Amino acid sequence: MKHILCCVDGSEHADIALRAAIQLSAKLSADLSLLVVNVSFGRSPRGPQALIWTNDEAQAILDKACDVVARNGQKPALAGITVAREASTGIIDHALEHDIDAIVIGTGDKRGMSRLFLGSVAMDVANRAPCTVIVAR
Repeated sequence: MKHILCCVDGSEHADIALRAAIQLSAKLSADLSLLVVNVSFGRSPRGPQALIWTNDEAQAILDKACDVVARNGQKPALAGITVAREASTGIIDHALEHDIDAIVIGTGDKRGMSRLFLGSVAMDVANRAPCTVIVAR
């Protein structure tokens, strides 16, 4: 593994994934990249695109993750924000574009009906990604 991607969204689960990605990249001497996916919704021919976060909020999430990486003696190879209709699609597209060898992603504790209705970004990424996916808990 030469290039690891960690997906962050400011959640506690993403923080766990970030810590795991930092340890893995250090152990393997691999590049570590960070990605925030700002999910768009509501776009139609009659309406504007709406995003989960403002640009400033998405940038703040990315900056915080970059600071954590720096405090651990590393520097992200890439750090970016992408807009996608689905978080999993944004992650997978980024992995394909940047020759990522492994994706580290967090997951919530979704069970039962909430899992059925909300779905799981981590599960979708694990099922469709072109590389290894590590789900950190």
